[in-house]
Amino acid sequence: MENKKVYRAIGLMSGTSLDGVDIALIETDGFDYVKPVRSNFYAYSDDLRMAVKACFGQASADKDVVDMITQAHVRAVRDFGERADIIGFHGQTIFHDPDHGVTVQIGDGQVLADACAMPVVFDLRSADVAAGGQGAPLLPLYHRARALQAGLELPAAIVNIGGVSNVTWIGGAGDDDVLAFDCGPGNALLDDFVKQRTGQSFDQGGALAKAGKVDEALVAQWMAHPYFDASAPKSLDRDAWDVRGVQDLSDADGAASLSAFTAAAILESAAHLPQMPAHWYISGGGRHNDYVMGLLRAGMDAPVDSVDILGWDGDSIEAEGFAYLAVRSLLKLPISAPGTTGAPLPMTGGRLALPAS
Repeated sequence: MENKKVYRAIGLMSGTSLDGVDIALIETDGFDYVKPVRSNFYAYSDDLRMAVKACFGQASADKDVVDMITQAHVRAVRDFGERADIIGFHGQTIFHDPDHGVTVQIGDGQVLADACAMPVVFDLRSADVAAGGQGAPLLPLYHRARALQAGLELPAAIVNIGGVSNVTWIGGAGDDDVLAFDCGPGNALLDDFVKQRTGQSFDQGGALAKAGKVDEALVAQWMAHPYFDASAPKSLDRDAWDVRGVQDLSDADGAASLSAFTAAAILESAAHLPQMPAHWYISGGGRHNDYVMGLLRAGMDAPVDSVDILGWDGDSIEAEGFAYLAVRSLLKLPISAPGTTGAPLPMTGGRLALPAS
């Protein structure tokens, strides 16, 4: 850390699972030093969740919805009660089509900066997409910093199971030693199904799936999607999958089949890695699903564990990551690389909003 300033940074993440806002405070120099300090979670209201979901697949959102998202983040920062040198504001993704040069995250960074009286880095994906990258996943460089600081045996893989699932393969400290891509569906399809059938927000611990039987033919049909044969890096929109056949299944069988789809997509990702990881570490809400975790452990040729065994908070990794990326953006350092998004070269990104004086 010699001669490197250590910043206090707040990160905000609201994922495509639409559960709410994750917020985290870290201390970091933007390079290889990271110290998570604390984190919290603020659930979206049902009204906000419905308003945002109505925008999915659209390249813009009504100002009212943007304002609702922004104010949800303002409330989160104010309630969190911490001061920081910088806030990393991901915003809410409503549309992601990088192959056509479009990724849309809604939320007003300037309003957030003014309301919270702190500088805000936002719009973190657009520069990468404009340069020809996928704009996702964006956290691999944070994963690498944490893995190297923890002294993990390499190569290692860190999988985040959020609305979609993504994997970061870490072979070393160089930009050429990291590969990342979206694996496939994460929690979004399963959560949507469970909400529709039972009224619950998610399948607690995988209990519903455990009571069901996987429709293997249906999962095989879903896994025949050309995305799985495409070379990495690659990324997905949450609604890339046509899984209407699940509606013909019982609640338990549908949950089991969608869970098996999530696991199969992650297992398939191993074929695209340069070398089999010595260990797979799982973060995000999906790590709480014992059914999915059991399928991963049964299917991998290496140990599979929650990142919690490392002493990491698997629920706040993404929020921490956007705090880290905000500092890197402030320092004009890369937040993506050819192996993480397919961008032509390591790229910085994000726009800086300074609070009104």
